[in-house]
Amino acid sequence: MRRFLIGMMALLVTHAIQAEVRAQGVLSIVAAENFYGEVAQRIGGPEVAVTSILSNPNQDPHLFEANPSTARAVSKADIVVVNGAAYDPWMKTLLEASPNPKRMVLDVALVTGHKIGDNPHLWYDPGTMPTVARVLTAQLTLRDPPNADAYRRRHNEFVDSLAPLPEKIASLKARFAGTPVTATEPVFGYMAAALGLDMRNGGFQLAIMNDTEPSPRQVAAFEDDLRQRRVKVLIYNSQVTDDTTSRLKRIAQDSGVPIVGVTETMPAGMTYVQWMVTQLDALQAALTKDAAR
Repeated sequence: MRRFLIGMMALLVTHAIQAEVRAQGVLSIVAAENFYGEVAQRIGGPEVAVTSILSNPNQDPHLFEANPSTARAVSKADIVVVNGAAYDPWMKTLLEASPNPKRMVLDVALVTGHKIGDNPHLWYDPGTMPTVARVLTAQLTLRDPPNADAYRRRHNEFVDSLAPLPEKIASLKARFAGTPVTATEPVFGYMAAALGLDMRNGGFQLAIMNDTEPSPRQVAAFEDDLRQRRVKVLIYNSQVTDDTTSRLKRIAQDSGVPIVGVTETMPAGMTYVQWMVTQLDALQAALTKDAAR
């Protein structure tokens, strides 16, 4: 009897959520980062209203501070998508400030098997977006069954649209796997691994990411890699700069090491795939230029 009552209660809650969704007309989705917002909009279509919080590629995302309008959007959301892994801790604060048992929180780090302490730049992992799309589609079909077929159709279309990315990765990996490169931060880390690149100066990168000072030995090793041209490309986070990383960029320029800028936020007017492929094109051009020397 107890199991029956629990089952009935769960069913009533589900029906209540579905009734509320139908009454509102659309589901409200808030994405902490705009690339997750794109996935939500592509799959949700006209049945959802999406708000993306971090959307300026010219702004340091680590300096973001939530405002009242952001808090209101989160408080009213049916679904919230966060990166997790301590990348967007301000979102946890907003969620705790407006408890809502009906709200679903999609923690990307959690569903992709990552934790605090891991590299949090999960969107550069080619496997992340298909996972986010699958989990989001399952949640949308649960909350809005009448439109389930539309969500599944759009999910398939979105996954198909990702095809140019693994194709580009495979092409670059076949040509440049094992090439030594370096970076000011581990923003591009998952993608570099997918390409088979030999990423150097990992300790320096973690220090910068964690807002701590790299050791003198780490700085000297990085500078020596650039001056001796032991690395073929410097990957540079164009949204986050300080004196140390700016100095490394100047050394790379003086030493003739090609520099490729990457961002943590998707530029306006681009899709996720276009953003990734554009950066991979820049990397290919830099590696090809170095190989021609």
